[in-house]
Amino acid sequence: MSDAQTSTQEGAAAPAADLPERIRRHRRHTLELLTVCALALVPWTVLLAMTLPSVYEVRQWRVTWVGFDALLMVAMAATALLGWLRHRAVIVSAAATAVLLICDAWFDVSLAFGTSGVWLSAVLAACVELPLAFYLIHRVMGMISLAQWPTVKAAAADSSRQPARPDA
Repeated sequence: MSDAQTSTQEGAAAPAADLPERIRRHRRHTLELLTVCALALVPWTVLLAMTLPSVYEVRQWRVTWVGFDALLMVAMAATALLGWLRHRAVIVSAAATAVLLICDAWFDVSLAFGTSGVWLSAVLAACVELPLAFYLIHRVMGMISLAQWPTVKAAAADSSRQPARPDA
């Protein structure tokens, strides 16, 4: 084996050996970012609760709701299409659809308080939107549990078993 091939193989193995440490570092930075953001939302939420008016006239109400429902429709269609195609991205799409359904239920009910439409909003939330959202979350969790996640030992073993390139 030539020196060039040896250095190429060693160079290919080095990033794989560094992979677990990089993954741990990225995970830690992500968790630190999320922690800071969650903590920053506490005073912001208190400020909003104390200063926002209870009644507010909005513009573009129809555009907002039709746009949101169109986004929900696209998310559902994408989830269905990716599911029919058996594509792994269905997990992300289904999770996003579930979140949109929960948001839709929340806004439908909370914005209907004090009106006669609150009962229809509550029934739709309780019988359609939230059950579908929780069903999608349940299915996503099932798909994630079926995924085969490499262990640190397996990743290290895979990097040491890289086939040697034949001499040309």
